[in-house]
Amino acid sequence: MRTMGLDVGTKTVGVALSDELGWTAQGLVTLKINEDKNEFGFEELGEIIKEHSVSKIVVGLPKNMNGSIGPRGEACQRYAEELKRLYDLPVILWDERLTTMAAERVLLEADVSRKKRKKVIDKMAAVMILQGYLNSQI
Repeated sequence: MRTMGLDVGTKTVGVALSDELGWTAQGLVTLKINEDKNEFGFEELGEIIKEHSVSKIVVGLPKNMNGSIGPRGEACQRYAEELKRLYDLPVILWDERLTTMAAERVLLEADVSRKKRKKVIDKMAAVMILQGYLNSQI
């Protein structure tokens, strides 16, 4: 059974999956969503859950630096609740402060072009969210 990690934004959802043993996270895909049109990618996530035998979902929770939860964090909490309702799986909210900046730094250090970075940043952030969670379980 695998764990799925999600970096939920307003326009995209980065998706990462653990290996079968739950030791490492790999980026899978970045889904396009549209909050304004209530298009959240739940169908695509359902297909990934089935195809990869996902047993748990980790959703990045963007907290403010003082630990409080703002509007984006509240949106992620609602997203997590809907996932729990739709798929009846455990959904863990994971503090994702600075993961997108860390992902950006990794891609910059790897000399990835701005255009390519934009395509993979959310997937990379999902990997960092999921890997942080997996490391905490050891």
